[in-house]
Amino acid sequence: MERKLLNSACGLSLALASLMPLQAAGSLPVNGACHHQDPENILNNNHMKAKDTVSYLFGFSTASKLFGNPYQFDVESFLQGVRTSLEGKDCGFSNDEFQRIVTQWQQEQREKAQERSLQNKVDGKQFLADNLANDKDVKQTPSGLQYKILKKGNGKSPKATDKVLVHYEGTLIDGTIFDSSIKRGEPISFPLNGVIAGWTEGLQLMEEGGEYMFFIPSDLAYGDQDNGPIPGGSTLIFKVQLLEVNPK
Repeated sequence: MERKLLNSACGLSLALASLMPLQAAGSLPVNGACHHQDPENILNNNHMKAKDTVSYLFGFSTASKLFGNPYQFDVESFLQGVRTSLEGKDCGFSNDEFQRIVTQWQQEQREKAQERSLQNKVDGKQFLADNLANDKDVKQTPSGLQYKILKKGNGKSPKATDKVLVHYEGTLIDGTIFDSSIKRGEPISFPLNGVIAGWTEGLQLMEEGGEYMFFIPSDLAYGDQDNGPIPGGSTLIFKVQLLEVNPK
């Protein structure tokens, strides 16, 4: 029987569109930036042609979206698929086979992600209860946000409509660091109403020069959705230094 094979270009586009995880609205400035990967020895415009540079950046951008939770890919197999497509060859599967395999795999991944998210929410709820009960310096707002003052600031406090300049380090409740501007030595500036709800609320409690710990339940962070290295349902811990309100 004649097999109708996927057009290689369409196959790659369909694969990328169907496999890329969605990004949560109101995300923090975490993960996926080139400076996280220290590409100094890889990407040097003095030694690479413009085509090489653009190719590198497209590859980096694609991998940043694909190679994180909830999807775990085999890198060599992925690159083999990319080469097959770019060389104009057929992938070896019919449209029906492609759709069946990918749909089944996606469903399995969604079910696993849902199970992880539910367990993470249970673990996070227990963590927050213990955190509040065992540390007298931890306070909780009506929304469920918990915070601890490490250093009181003496400057002005931001409003939700302000921009802020901050240093921060984010961890999961198991201690895993998923992002740190402190380690990079690069503070971040962003509109306060453009990040997760826990940050929008929490930073308005601070003054310039202050340093707080925030303990953010998942419904004030990324909810049930995985976001790069942050699994769905995760309670997040941030150490935040408010450097400046409305930096110039």
